[in-house]
Amino acid sequence: MKAEILCVGTEILLGDILNTNTQFLSKELANMGFSIYHQAVVGDNVERLKNEFKLAIERADIVITTGGLGPTKDDLTKETAAEYFGKKLIFDEDSYTSIVEYFDKLGVKISENNKKQAYFPEGCTILKNDYGTAPGCIINEDNKIVILLPGPPREVLPMFKNYVVPYLKKYQEAVFVSKVLRVVGIGEGNAAEKLQDIMDRQTNPTIAPYAKDNEVTFRITASAKTEKEALDLIEPMEKEVRERLGDNVYGTDDTSLEEVVGKLLIENNITIATAESCTGGLLAGRLVNYPGISEVFMQGAVTYSNDAKIERLGVKKETLDKFGAVSSETAAEMAEGIAKTSNTNIGVSTTGIAGPGGGTEEKPVGLVYVGLYINGKVKTKKLNIPGDRQKVRNRVVTIALDWIRRETMRSNNASSH
Repeated sequence: MKAEILCVGTEILLGDILNTNTQFLSKELANMGFSIYHQAVVGDNVERLKNEFKLAIERADIVITTGGLGPTKDDLTKETAAEYFGKKLIFDEDSYTSIVEYFDKLGVKISENNKKQAYFPEGCTILKNDYGTAPGCIINEDNKIVILLPGPPREVLPMFKNYVVPYLKKYQEAVFVSKVLRVVGIGEGNAAEKLQDIMDRQTNPTIAPYAKDNEVTFRITASAKTEKEALDLIEPMEKEVRERLGDNVYGTDDTSLEEVVGKLLIENNITIATAESCTGGLLAGRLVNYPGISEVFMQGAVTYSNDAKIERLGVKKETLDKFGAVSSETAAEMAEGIAKTSNTNIGVSTTGIAGPGGGTEEKPVGLVYVGLYINGKVKTKKLNIPGDRQKVRNRVVTIALDWIRRETMRSNNASSH
């Protein structure tokens, strides 16, 4: 079955808000096995909305709209759907009661306009809104399924998962299961090249690469009669991908890099401290994203000035005078200094020129050194990263986390033999 998404709202067209609903719904529908060939955004204009609505229904078996279910005169999605199918709008007492109760909880008096939100096309299935005042609804008519959802993502997500997914399951022709392999330390082009022959011959399961936030993901998707059968199809392809990409694969599905690093450190009782200059605490922040990291993360220092590097970390003044703050030598002393003053197994440092200014011919913007003190030894890594200030800083943090992961794994493997 073909599905289409129509988002209603002038604020989306003008770029005032990010349209995350389309991304969410597209993923969910694809995972359920529905084909999506069109997506559209239309402003709060009656004629244009009618035209887009008509086109979507002609093209697709399932049309999902978001937005236009509010209490104002320009919220016309329900009215447009009712007109298209020649249905009257009927007042629903239960929905109105829920809307009144929602306002009561907020301590706000309900407006007469909100009564509009309790009218629905005759014979539709009403979808309760547990997080707002606009219930949704489903019209199933003439072999077409039209699903009207509210606009705010915090209302769309639970309404879709709790009420729409169970409704659509009976229309699924097969079970679709996906597994995502998360890859870091290798570019999308190089990773895809290693898997090109697999992608060339793919049928079921399929594999697709996506580049995102300084890493790459490979989504393996299989269709079958049952979830177990789909997972059995995925298993050999996953094994082959892992063998080819090696330890560049760090996790699966929603696993984050900091989660993997945090688990490694905690499970092996390895303590860590950070000393940051150009990343300004971003590395410590990523580590702290992982609950429970306090067991091993002792402290993080943002030593931006040379004086701070000397006083807090014990970096030698001669080192700074001779090599500069942005140097392999300074990064090494920063990493060792934070580990020793914090009494940790690992010390990590970052120092560099994130831009946009401050670069020279000898030390351009994007030059960064990462220091890693581990097992009593200190190593450094030189990076030249293109992009704006935030891109440079974020990529440095990802590289640093990945380096911690690899070195910790290597250290554990060596000690186990």
